[in-house]
Amino acid sequence: MSEKSRGGRVLLILLLAYIFNFIDRQIIGVLALPIKAEFGLSDTTLGNLGVVFGIFYAAIALPIAWLADRRSRVAIIAASIGLWSLFTAGCGLASTYTQLIIARMGVAFGEAGGIAPSYALIADFYPRERRSRALAFFSLGIPIGSALGIFFGGWLATHLSWRDAFLIVGLAGLPTALLVRFLIPEPPRGGQDEAPGETAPPFAEAARMLARNPSFWLLSFGAASGSILGYGLIFWLPSFFNRSFGLAAGEVGWFYGSIVLVGGAAGTWLGGWLGDRLGPARPAAYAHIPAFCFLVTVPALALGLFAPNLWLAWLLFAFAQMTALAWLGPVLSAVQHIVRPAIRATASASFLFINNLIGIAVGIYVLGWLSDRMRAAHGADSLQYSILYGLGFYLLSAGIYFAAARRLNRDWVG
Repeated sequence: MSEKSRGGRVLLILLLAYIFNFIDRQIIGVLALPIKAEFGLSDTTLGNLGVVFGIFYAAIALPIAWLADRRSRVAIIAASIGLWSLFTAGCGLASTYTQLIIARMGVAFGEAGGIAPSYALIADFYPRERRSRALAFFSLGIPIGSALGIFFGGWLATHLSWRDAFLIVGLAGLPTALLVRFLIPEPPRGGQDEAPGETAPPFAEAARMLARNPSFWLLSFGAASGSILGYGLIFWLPSFFNRSFGLAAGEVGWFYGSIVLVGGAAGTWLGGWLGDRLGPARPAAYAHIPAFCFLVTVPALALGLFAPNLWLAWLLFAFAQMTALAWLGPVLSAVQHIVRPAIRATASASFLFINNLIGIAVGIYVLGWLSDRMRAAHGADSLQYSILYGLGFYLLSAGIYFAAARRLNRDWVG
């Protein structure tokens, strides 16, 4: 098998794994409607699911990435897929809200070991001029997985129950662990770069290298600020469409799922294409792309929140979804280029630690908290205004990315 064919096969298998990752992660958004009703939860209490998930995910990701820089990344990814799939199924067995939180902690534990090692693995299968598109293709797992989670979650919750939805999608992901374990070879670290086989330094030294890298911090906090709203939207928009547009759970699945699939897939691929076209000659472009895209996203989302009909709302939200996810390929590629190959998994996990700790934990909780606080003033539309005020996080993200663009040329490794 040619090197190009092997890289394509690896990328397809890892994409499948990432799709199941986001199905299992985001299905909770559309299932929040029946879960909230069954357990009698407020928006703030329901948002605690995101806080627990984000904190646990972030805490576990770093030690797993340290291990992935020293041991088989393929074995770690395969084990992680099996773990998060089983715990997703376990969510369906929860009879109390506390048990559901514990099961979601297990999902976070598994998912923490799947993504950062995958980034490093892809970087060792693709040369630098193709990495942005490769990572963007892998990142299609976010919109595809999120959309399928919304589709199937809404349909299963309507025709069966929210517990059955967790059981079915969780068990469906288990065969992917076998595909990863037996069909993906472990490549030499840095094999596509100038330092193949470079030995990973001790964790303390890797941490010092990252701490002295301004581009790493700016890219990480730019992504985290955007993810506060990004993760908040994927969790709360199903409830918004139910409250403000009167859509039932099954209708939300098709309406919002199609927005995420069409807009998200287009934006993820567009960002990767732009990154590979503009970035190799001008590294600052890797940060300029998300900065300008977030500036465009804000007015589109604001108009969508107050759209007079569903068709206009769909167009505005799909466009906003496209521009909001265009950051993935360029930023993820940039993170791989500002560190040595031997610490790529650690750098990716540190990036994800910041992104998920702030994005998932803060975003889901803050939008729910704001919604509860605005209920007296806005009634059933409180969530609508909570999201509107949350758009400020995209503006903050754009500003941080503009600052990152000024540093990337100096911190570039290659």
